[in-house]
Amino acid sequence: MLSNAAQYAIRSILYLALYSSATQRIRTKKISQDLEVPQPFLAKLLQRLGGADLVSSSKGPNGGFYLNKTNRNKTVWDIIVTVDGTEKFNQCFLGLHTCSDNNPCPVHFNVSPFKQIIKKDFKGKTIAQFSEEIKKRGTVLSLKDFDALHK
Repeated sequence: MLSNAAQYAIRSILYLALYSSATQRIRTKKISQDLEVPQPFLAKLLQRLGGADLVSSSKGPNGGFYLNKTNRNKTVWDIIVTVDGTEKFNQCFLGLHTCSDNNPCPVHFNVSPFKQIIKKDFKGKTIAQFSEEIKKRGTVLSLKDFDALHK
């Protein structure tokens, strides 16, 4: 449902929510290595996210990316809108052009509630709330993390 760019953006921002601060900035190279994301692509993506006020950055020897209070109060939905737009959430699951409640595809009424729940969650929780859930549940942002936890 989400593009690779949106997936990388969400993972990167959640990574920054967990490991960065105004005094602890993280360089693109470190993020890309830890999340196993191509560095050149990630660098462009983080610049784009910075332009949308979803991440903060500073230049110089101690520079890098981090999340400030404003960034942490953004939502996953804000990231999706910035990277992918909302069209994918409005498309038919089977790819039909005229699917709706009035003209449903065979799986419309199974998929539509699921999409609404996802949208509600993505719009209703801040990045800070998602990062707290990650800490509590012990979920991972990359398979690299998963492999390290399960050895």
